[in-house]
Amino acid sequence: MSESLTFSGADDDDTVIEGALRPKTLQEFIGQDRVKSQLGLVLEAANRRGGVADHVLLSGPPGLGKTTLATIIAAELGAPVRLTSGPALQHAGDVAAVLSSLQPGEVLFVDEIHRTARAAEEMLYLAMEDFRVDVIVGKGPGATAIPLDIEPFTLVGATTRAGLLPSPLRDRFGFTAHLDFYESADLGVIITRSAGLLGVALTAQGAAELAGRCRGTPRIANRLLRRVRDWAQVHGNGEVDLAAAQAALELYEVDDLGLDRIDRSVLEVIVKRFDGGPVGLSTLAVAVAEEPETIESVSEPFLVRLGLLSRTPRGRVATPAAWAHLDLPLPERSGNGQGTLDL
Repeated sequence: MSESLTFSGADDDDTVIEGALRPKTLQEFIGQDRVKSQLGLVLEAANRRGGVADHVLLSGPPGLGKTTLATIIAAELGAPVRLTSGPALQHAGDVAAVLSSLQPGEVLFVDEIHRTARAAEEMLYLAMEDFRVDVIVGKGPGATAIPLDIEPFTLVGATTRAGLLPSPLRDRFGFTAHLDFYESADLGVIITRSAGLLGVALTAQGAAELAGRCRGTPRIANRLLRRVRDWAQVHGNGEVDLAAAQAALELYEVDDLGLDRIDRSVLEVIVKRFDGGPVGLSTLAVAVAEEPETIESVSEPFLVRLGLLSRTPRGRVATPAAWAHLDLPLPERSGNGQGTLDL
């Protein structure tokens, strides 16, 4: 086991700790075995050729390790990594400035790449294929395109919504990987590793309890571990055991299935106010006082995965399992087709 990490002062925050808990190599990366095998082959082949690796697109829900894999790709290639995001690339000039400053073989990581502006995307097309960009000088009829060669690089794009990527951009990635939710066994290993790095005393029962309530997501698993650690230090003996995990997660409103306050609010609104649905996304968002994007990208995938919610052409519908989870009797005519149509 690695030595425990120590944090002090302003550095003791979730962002710094989360970064310190990230694995540094593919061998240390836990879970996603299929993606690891495929990606390892791509990187090993590039190292043997002595050239840059193909561009890589990583897709999947938040918190599954896309950013971690980007830094691992750079480490495995022995190259520096440049971090940016789609919303930061709104103009062709933004892309030109980043690309022209890249070192040979550098890895450029673009998080939420589907949010890149169209003008910036078009410049990326040319850069990814030919390693050059066209810089426009002047305006109007007198404008001139000056080709500018850039150093060979590897683009790693991450997206939570691969369907929003335009085909010309998606097709230029040599390797595409989709990250799936983690199994409880892998999450238990991740939690145990993180506890060791943080110097937290953790029992097998405590690890299993956390693994079953973290929505199949390592980022949430590490966050819950830190919150249960806090509870154990204040109210317990400092050890994260089964009793500490259960008491702390009850305090933080994380139930046995891993549903939090927002998840339960979504279910309760559909069940209690709309008789099980269907109900449109915008109406649902207003009813629970959350942004539609939060419900669609955070709560809904997990609820659908658990079989508590289904999506229909008319809107969201609660399943019988949702009524059972809320400990409510299932009406004879729940989900009878009445409801709102806005999707």
